[in-house]
Amino acid sequence: MQNLAQLNCQPCDKNAPVLTAEEMAVLLPGLNGWQVIMEIGIHKLTQCFVTKNYKNSMAFTNAVAQLADSVNHHPLLIVEYGKVTVIWWSHNIEGLHKNDFIMAAKTSQLFTQ
Repeated sequence: MQNLAQLNCQPCDKNAPVLTAEEMAVLLPGLNGWQVIMEIGIHKLTQCFVTKNYKNSMAFTNAVAQLADSVNHHPLLIVEYGKVTVIWWSHNIEGLHKNDFIMAAKTSQLFTQ
């Protein structure tokens, strides 16, 4: 399987198709610790990253924000003491696109640096 973190996001307009269950099943094994969830009929990718303290949570959050800004694709970030929950989905298509899997892989890579 191709390393998703090495791929680049491609433009995704509102007419882009959401990933099928089969496509998600192929991509998900490339993401250690991520889960596909369904919220209000929308598939999303989520993972909780455990940190040592609030300062580390904020540093990781800021790194994810910088990554997101660099490709104009932004997750939901929930910051807590010792924990950051990251949720990726493509808002304009109301579901998951390959870009979300790429960004999840890049997020995991940021966390391990």
